[in-house]
Amino acid sequence: MAKTLKVAVQMDPIESINIDADSTFALMLEAQARGHAQWHYHVRDLALHGGRVTARAQPVTVQRVKGAHWTFGAEEELDLAAVDVVLMRQDPPFDMAYITATHILEHIHPKTLVVNDPASVRNAPEKLFVTHFPDLMPVTLVTADRRQIMRFRETHGDIIIKPLFGNGGAGVFHLRPDDPNLNALVEMFTERSREPLVVQKYVPEVRQGDKRIILVEGVALGAINRVPAAGEARSNMHVGGRPEKTTLTERERAICAAIGPELKRRGMIFVGIDVIGGYLTEINVTSPTGLQEVARFDGVHLERAIWDAIEARRGA
Repeated sequence: MAKTLKVAVQMDPIESINIDADSTFALMLEAQARGHAQWHYHVRDLALHGGRVTARAQPVTVQRVKGAHWTFGAEEELDLAAVDVVLMRQDPPFDMAYITATHILEHIHPKTLVVNDPASVRNAPEKLFVTHFPDLMPVTLVTADRRQIMRFRETHGDIIIKPLFGNGGAGVFHLRPDDPNLNALVEMFTERSREPLVVQKYVPEVRQGDKRIILVEGVALGAINRVPAAGEARSNMHVGGRPEKTTLTERERAICAAIGPELKRRGMIFVGIDVIGGYLTEINVTSPTGLQEVARFDGVHLERAIWDAIEARRGA
């Protein structure tokens, strides 16, 4: 008989999730089906005291019933060193609060398996980790230097400009060669933050979609295509992108084969990469999504493969 695991889920408020789309919910349903005990807590309820990591958490059961999809038990102070697995699933932004949580969780990992590895998550933000694979990605500039941004625009004309640590398509702009707004956008970004910007050569194939490919232990197991809405440069489903059934091209399989071993080596059990026109644009390791969309189109429940991988690492 398989070993029952104690699982703590670090996530955003469960009452506000969309149970028809949320990947964390799919993971929780699968864990429950396997008999694993689960607790829910918010990242703000983490505490580090004398080397001990705790969270104010509540036992939780889940069901696929809208508006009644969760039931909490009594709140308790949960010693995270005493659980088997922590799912780090709170949404970005990847800010100092997020980074601090990874530092705290490092105190318990790997004795308690944190998914994904907190140090690796901290060292692999989506839009920076991808730059370690320059042959696979579009021409990209990461800088806060206005002169370099202008030079890049002069060279490539049609560009995308976006915040380095943004998520969900927020703050992503497509600027054509004759667009007069680049200076104003750079001013706006630099007034709000000291962080560099990401500037990329526009890949026109985005009109055919931005493919989300899910890798488990470095192996590509499923994908969906996300097609931008009319008049929209972004394909994120948060901003109206339409998911479609898809298959992987030879180029996309080559991309996955190139990055997969490094993802596995870094303890990245569940990863979602974004590919546009055969170019790798992001490697999502913080809180990847797409499980329910893959299940809807392909009938493949990748949360099962993820739990198989977790259980294998835990010896369950």
